[in-house]
Amino acid sequence: MARYRGSSCRICRRENMKLMLKGDRCFSDKCAFDRRSYAPGQHGQKRGKHSDYGIQLREKQKVKRSYGLTEKQFRLCFKRADQMKGITGTNLLTLLERRLDNVVYRLGFANSRNQSRQIVKHNHVLVNSRKVNIPSYVVQVGDIVEVKEKSKKVAAISESLDTVVRRGIPQWLDLEKENFKGIVKAYPIREDITTPMQEQLIVELYSK
Repeated sequence: MARYRGSSCRICRRENMKLMLKGDRCFSDKCAFDRRSYAPGQHGQKRGKHSDYGIQLREKQKVKRSYGLTEKQFRLCFKRADQMKGITGTNLLTLLERRLDNVVYRLGFANSRNQSRQIVKHNHVLVNSRKVNIPSYVVQVGDIVEVKEKSKKVAAISESLDTVVRRGIPQWLDLEKENFKGIVKAYPIREDITTPMQEQLIVELYSK
Protein backbone atom coordinates (compact mmCIF):
# COMPACT_ATOMS: atom_id res chain seq x y z
CA MET A 1 0.00 0.00 0.00
CA ALA A 2 1.22 3.50 -0.81
CA ARG A 3 2.33 5.33 2.29
CA TYR A 4 3.13 8.99 2.80
CA ARG A 5 6.49 9.35 4.54
CA GLY A 6 6.92 13.12 4.37
CA SER A 7 6.20 15.77 6.97
CA SER A 8 2.63 15.78 8.31
CA CYS A 9 2.85 19.52 8.90
CA ARG A 10 3.39 20.11 5.17
CA ILE A 11 -0.01 18.52 4.54
CA CYS A 12 -1.76 20.94 6.89
CA ARG A 13 0.03 23.88 5.29
CA ARG A 14 -0.82 22.65 1.79
CA GLU A 15 -4.52 22.31 2.64
CA ASN A 16 -4.49 25.66 4.48
CA MET A 17 -6.07 24.10 7.54
CA LYS A 18 -4.96 22.41 10.76
CA LEU A 19 -5.84 18.73 10.26
CA MET A 20 -4.63 17.58 13.70
CA LEU A 21 -2.28 15.01 12.17
CA LYS A 22 0.30 15.13 14.98
CA GLY A 23 -1.93 14.91 18.02
CA ASP A 24 -0.91 17.00 21.03
CA ARG A 25 1.77 18.84 19.08
CA CYS A 26 -1.01 20.57 17.10
CA PHE A 27 -2.19 22.22 20.34
CA SER A 28 1.27 23.49 21.25
CA ASP A 29 3.30 26.48 20.07
CA LYS A 30 5.45 24.03 18.10
CA CYS A 31 2.68 23.60 15.52
CA ALA A 32 4.19 24.42 12.11
CA PHE A 33 0.85 25.58 10.72
CA ASP A 34 0.52 28.24 13.42
CA ARG A 35 4.02 29.48 12.69
CA ARG A 36 3.80 29.31 8.88
CA SER A 37 0.18 29.18 7.77
CA TYR A 38 0.97 29.25 4.06
CA ALA A 39 1.63 26.53 1.52
CA PRO A 40 5.07 24.89 1.54
CA GLY A 41 7.55 25.47 -1.22
CA GLN A 42 9.27 28.43 -2.83
CA HIS A 43 6.04 30.06 -3.98
CA GLY A 44 3.90 28.99 -1.03
CA GLN A 45 3.04 32.53 0.03
CA LYS A 46 1.73 33.38 -3.44
CA ARG A 47 -1.51 31.41 -3.49
CA GLY A 48 -3.04 31.64 -6.93
CA LYS A 49 -6.67 31.37 -7.91
CA HIS A 50 -8.08 27.88 -8.37
CA SER A 51 -10.45 26.69 -11.08
CA ASP A 52 -13.68 24.94 -10.10
CA TYR A 53 -11.91 21.63 -10.60
CA GLY A 54 -8.99 22.78 -8.47
CA ILE A 55 -11.33 23.77 -5.61
CA GLN A 56 -13.06 20.38 -5.76
CA LEU A 57 -9.74 18.55 -5.86
CA ARG A 58 -8.37 20.43 -2.85
CA GLU A 59 -11.50 19.62 -0.84
CA LYS A 60 -11.19 15.94 -1.68
CA GLN A 61 -7.50 15.95 -0.78
CA LYS A 62 -8.23 17.71 2.52
CA VAL A 63 -10.82 15.15 3.63
CA LYS A 64 -8.79 12.19 2.38
CA ARG A 65 -5.64 13.34 4.17
CA SER A 66 -7.54 14.27 7.31
CA TYR A 67 -8.70 10.66 7.71
CA GLY A 68 -5.37 9.27 6.48
CA LEU A 69 -6.69 7.27 3.52
CA THR A 70 -5.08 6.41 0.21
CA GLU A 71 -6.78 7.40 -3.03
CA LYS A 72 -8.01 3.84 -3.60
CA GLN A 73 -9.45 3.55 -0.08
CA PHE A 74 -11.17 6.91 -0.38
CA ARG A 75 -12.67 6.09 -3.76
CA LEU A 76 -14.03 2.76 -2.48
CA CYS A 77 -15.56 4.55 0.50
CA PHE A 78 -17.19 7.07 -1.84
CA LYS A 79 -18.55 4.26 -4.02
CA ARG A 80 -20.14 2.63 -0.97
CA ALA A 81 -21.61 5.98 0.15
CA ASP A 82 -23.06 6.52 -3.33
CA GLN A 83 -24.86 3.17 -3.15
CA MET A 84 -26.49 3.97 0.20
CA LYS A 85 -29.81 5.72 0.65
CA GLY A 86 -29.65 9.41 1.50
CA ILE A 87 -27.26 12.22 0.60
CA THR A 88 -24.03 10.85 -0.84
CA GLY A 89 -21.79 13.51 0.72
CA THR A 90 -23.23 13.01 4.19
CA ASN A 91 -23.04 9.23 3.79
CA LEU A 92 -19.36 9.56 2.91
CA LEU A 93 -18.49 11.55 6.02
CA THR A 94 -20.47 9.29 8.35
CA LEU A 95 -18.78 6.20 6.88
CA LEU A 96 -15.39 7.80 7.46
CA GLU A 97 -16.36 8.62 11.04
CA ARG A 98 -17.47 5.03 11.67
CA ARG A 99 -14.11 3.53 10.66
CA LEU A 100 -12.54 1.75 13.63
CA ASP A 101 -9.32 3.76 13.46
CA ASN A 102 -11.33 6.99 13.64
CA VAL A 103 -13.48 5.69 16.53
CA VAL A 104 -10.34 4.76 18.48
CA TYR A 105 -9.06 8.30 17.88
CA ARG A 106 -12.38 9.93 18.79
CA LEU A 107 -12.56 7.97 22.04
CA GLY A 108 -9.13 9.24 23.02
CA PHE A 109 -7.20 5.96 22.89
CA ALA A 110 -4.78 7.62 20.43
CA ASN A 111 -3.45 11.12 19.87
CA SER A 112 -3.90 11.01 16.11
CA ARG A 113 -5.53 8.85 13.47
CA ASN A 114 -2.11 7.64 12.37
CA GLN A 115 -1.39 6.44 15.91
CA SER A 116 -4.86 4.89 16.16
CA ARG A 117 -4.22 2.81 13.02
CA GLN A 118 -1.04 1.46 14.61
CA ILE A 119 -2.91 0.63 17.81
CA VAL A 120 -5.58 -1.26 15.87
CA LYS A 121 -3.09 -3.09 13.64
CA HIS A 122 -1.01 -4.15 16.65
CA ASN A 123 -3.98 -5.96 18.20
CA HIS A 124 -4.57 -3.60 21.12
CA VAL A 125 -8.30 -3.14 20.42
CA LEU A 126 -11.35 -5.34 20.96
CA VAL A 127 -14.78 -4.87 19.41
CA ASN A 128 -17.53 -6.66 21.30
CA SER A 129 -14.81 -8.64 23.14
CA ARG A 130 -13.33 -9.88 19.86
CA LYS A 131 -9.95 -8.87 18.45
CA VAL A 132 -10.25 -6.64 15.40
CA ASN A 133 -7.06 -5.43 13.71
CA ILE A 134 -8.58 -3.92 10.56
CA PRO A 135 -8.55 -0.09 10.68
CA SER A 136 -11.27 0.17 8.01
CA TYR A 137 -13.73 -1.94 10.04
CA VAL A 138 -17.04 -0.03 10.21
CA VAL A 139 -18.66 0.02 13.66
CA GLN A 140 -22.40 -0.41 14.26
CA VAL A 141 -24.75 1.00 16.89
CA GLY A 142 -24.27 -0.88 20.16
CA ASP A 143 -20.69 -1.95 19.43
CA ILE A 144 -18.32 -1.85 22.41
CA VAL A 145 -14.81 -0.71 21.52
CA GLU A 146 -12.23 -1.28 24.25
CA VAL A 147 -8.53 -1.65 24.88
CA LYS A 148 -7.27 -5.15 25.67
CA GLU A 149 -6.51 -5.78 29.33
CA LYS A 150 -2.78 -6.24 28.71
CA SER A 151 -2.66 -3.13 26.52
CA LYS A 152 -4.04 -0.79 29.20
CA LYS A 153 -0.50 -0.41 30.47
CA VAL A 154 0.74 0.95 27.13
CA ALA A 155 2.00 4.47 27.86
CA ALA A 156 0.82 5.98 24.56
CA ILE A 157 -2.78 4.89 25.19
CA SER A 158 -3.01 6.03 28.82
CA GLU A 159 -1.30 9.35 28.05
CA SER A 160 -3.67 10.00 25.18
CA LEU A 161 -6.70 9.32 27.39
CA ASP A 162 -5.43 11.88 29.89
CA THR A 163 -5.53 14.60 27.21
CA VAL A 164 -8.75 13.64 25.42
CA VAL A 165 -10.58 16.48 27.19
CA ARG A 166 -8.93 18.88 24.73
CA ARG A 167 -10.82 17.34 21.82
CA GLY A 168 -13.97 16.21 23.59
CA ILE A 169 -16.01 13.07 22.89
CA PRO A 170 -18.62 13.18 20.07
CA GLN A 171 -22.24 12.82 21.17
CA TRP A 172 -22.66 9.56 19.26
CA LEU A 173 -19.98 7.91 21.41
CA ASP A 174 -19.86 7.22 25.14
CA LEU A 175 -16.52 6.83 26.93
CA GLU A 176 -15.88 4.90 30.15
CA LYS A 177 -12.44 6.31 30.78
CA GLU A 178 -11.62 4.20 33.83
CA ASN A 179 -12.39 1.00 31.92
CA PHE A 180 -10.69 2.03 28.66
CA LYS A 181 -14.01 1.34 26.97
CA GLY A 182 -16.29 3.16 24.51
CA ILE A 183 -19.81 2.45 23.29
CA VAL A 184 -21.31 3.45 19.93
CA LYS A 185 -24.62 5.00 21.04
CA ALA A 186 -25.83 6.08 17.59
CA TYR A 187 -24.67 6.67 14.05
CA PRO A 188 -22.94 10.03 13.58
CA ILE A 189 -24.93 12.77 11.86
CA ARG A 190 -23.60 15.68 9.82
CA GLU A 191 -23.80 18.08 12.78
CA ASP A 192 -21.43 15.85 14.78
CA ILE A 193 -18.60 16.53 12.33
CA THR A 194 -17.28 19.95 13.30
CA THR A 195 -14.25 20.05 11.00
CA PRO A 196 -15.01 22.44 8.09
CA MET A 197 -15.71 20.20 5.11
CA GLN A 198 -17.67 20.81 1.92
CA GLU A 199 -18.57 17.27 0.97
CA GLN A 200 -20.73 18.38 -1.96
CA LEU A 201 -17.57 19.47 -3.78
CA ILE A 202 -16.26 15.90 -3.50
CA VAL A 203 -19.51 14.54 -4.93
CA GLU A 204 -19.24 16.98 -7.83
CA LEU A 205 -15.62 15.93 -8.46
CA TYR A 206 -16.38 12.22 -8.62
CA SER A 207 -19.53 12.78 -10.64
CA LYS A 208 -17.62 14.11 -13.65
